Amino acid sequence: MQVLVDADACPAVIKDMLFRAARRAEVQVTLVANQYLRTPPSPFIKSIQVPAGFDAADARIVELVQPGDLVITADIPLAAAVLDKGAYALDPRGNWFTRENIQERLTMRDVMDQLRNAGIETGGPSAFSARDSKAFASQFDRFLARHHAPPRGTD
Repeated sequence: MQVLVDADACPAVIKDMLFRAARRAEVQVTLVANQYLRTPPSPFIKSIQVPAGFDAADARIVELVQPGDLVITADIPLAAAVLDKGAYALDPRGNWFTRENIQERLTMRDVMDQLRNAGIETGGPSAFSARDSKAFASQFDRFLARHHAPPRGTD
């Protein structure tokens, strides 16, 4: 099991949480972005820089993801693609994308795109908050407890 991160828009506080968890749980965390990302030295953390281009990072994540992996993303079409591959998808605010909710989220995204294209101001997501960070940490920790064996030598 590995954690893949759609890192271009992922909040720094979430990346820091993932870095700490990678070292603590000895789980591979891979950040994928179309810009250079600095990561702390660790055999469990790496970054992949993809060429600039529409959805290049998303395409690379879909290429790399395996069943049972976890993808951190706020991108709804990417979440749908990784769910199709048998992986899990969690947004940085601690909300799960699931088979039960992904179609509704895709539909709502399309409606909002149509409204914006028609010139209607739809606003954007609220600012990332400490509450969002805590919700993510809680969901991520639960996922690791259920899906990742503890490092050798620990109980």
